Amino acid sequence: MSFSPSIAGSSAALTDLSTTLATPPADAFARLGATFLTRLPAAPLDAPYLVGFSADTAARLGLPEGIERDPGFLDLFSGNATRAWPADALPYASVYSGHQFGVWAGQLGDGRALGLGELEHAGQRYELQLKGAGRTPYSRMADGRAVLRSSIREYLCSEAMHHLGIPTTRALCVIGSDQPVRRETIETAAVVTRVSPSFVRFGHFEHFYANDRVDALRALADHVIERFYPHCRQADDPYLALLGEAVRSSADLMVEWQAVGFCHGVMNTDNMSILGLTIDYGPFGFMDGFDAGHICNHSDSQGRYAYRMQPQIAYWNLFCLAQGLLPLLGEQHDESVRSERAIEDAQRVLAGFKERFAPALENRMRAKLGLEQTRDGDDALVNRLFEAMHANRADFTLTFRNLARVSKHDANGDAPVRDLFLDRAAFDAWATDYRARLAEESRDDAARAIAMNRVNPKFVLRNHLAETAIQRAKEKDFSEVERLANVLRRPFDEQPEYEAYAGLPPDWASSLEVSCSS
Repeated sequence: MSFSPSIAGSSAALTDLSTTLATPPADAFARLGATFLTRLPAAPLDAPYLVGFSADTAARLGLPEGIERDPGFLDLFSGNATRAWPADALPYASVYSGHQFGVWAGQLGDGRALGLGELEHAGQRYELQLKGAGRTPYSRMADGRAVLRSSIREYLCSEAMHHLGIPTTRALCVIGSDQPVRRETIETAAVVTRVSPSFVRFGHFEHFYANDRVDALRALADHVIERFYPHCRQADDPYLALLGEAVRSSADLMVEWQAVGFCHGVMNTDNMSILGLTIDYGPFGFMDGFDAGHICNHSDSQGRYAYRMQPQIAYWNLFCLAQGLLPLLGEQHDESVRSERAIEDAQRVLAGFKERFAPALENRMRAKLGLEQTRDGDDALVNRLFEAMHANRADFTLTFRNLARVSKHDANGDAPVRDLFLDRAAFDAWATDYRARLAEESRDDAARAIAMNRVNPKFVLRNHLAETAIQRAKEKDFSEVERLANVLRRPFDEQPEYEAYAGLPPDWASSLEVSCSS
């Protein structure tokens, strides 16, 4: 398949880009065929305009500098240009199923996302996907659109998570339109170009298991192994090894989320990446005041996806993935015992989640407290801090960032963090024990502070910061979107000129709610 799409006024570079995207490599997900996806053009987006653009993501894709100013850029990444592509080169929506809020939902799929194609640069391959590009066969009763507010939030959080060092999909750009979209009120449409090595989810495997399509299940698993985990082929059971990779990457991801106070909000199995990436930024949030039971999704009335539940839910979701892979497991065993042994093997591999997660989180928390050595009682010290933070609703990000100012010698540096606790006596009691623990460390205060500030961010995407950028963008002022994105690209730096972005949230922030409605 080869063609040269024409985009009015576009440069040769953009024409070449379009051709590359529409010509997938032989081992691309799009090559798996009609069992896995449906090809269709994006729905027209009226008078598109650029809201946000990540030059860093563009560079990772090997795109030429300034491509966002190319006359054809908006047409390509709004999806409008795809209406001229031939049928066998069109974007695609994939089918998957999943458990939503713990309940089997049956067939789902890309209801408002279209895979645009793949790019390779510097030895890395990435899939590009348009989110909000219109209805697909999997939209059910929805309109297939995304709105400006949720698109800006995804763009900003993708950047924030990446620069925090947390595995995530990326966002190349946000393209807006004045085209109306009805949610609780009338809003305007937008399209986010998402970037990831793969968008395969746990739900893809569940779908083919539920439909007794072992052939398709095997083809999907083989695709993931060959593209991302080729070493699994050397294992006695390659598909069990694939499950092990998902267990490890998911456990590691949960450590990262918990360590920065990030709440996903919709940890359905169809929102879990087989590569252990943060995916699907719908309702999400970084906690302000710490609450172990914090629920960031207004639609989650039962608190299934509360902050403290996230590791447990990831573990539950992995069981669903393991069930989806069961027909492929145990092929090395005799047929008479294969089913029983496959279940035993899967359970053993799943147990690795807890074995990996708990010590990794302990190590991360030790680093956040500036402790190089391991001592009995460290876990209790961490737990007591969280208990005090929870009781006082102490700000998560500021508490850990300001702990770097505490000295092992005296209480003179306690004030910035102490002032976050209404119960000063409770903090003082904890700080006394913390200081005694620091005295057992060989590092001086200055070296420890530098190390702590490398793991405790000063800047995260707080809801009120995103909301301010969104409100200005609704007035066609996109400067705050880019300003905030630039601040979030250096989350561990002091950036004194942006001190206000690191402060406590204003009172009005407590009334902000995010839900599944976007």
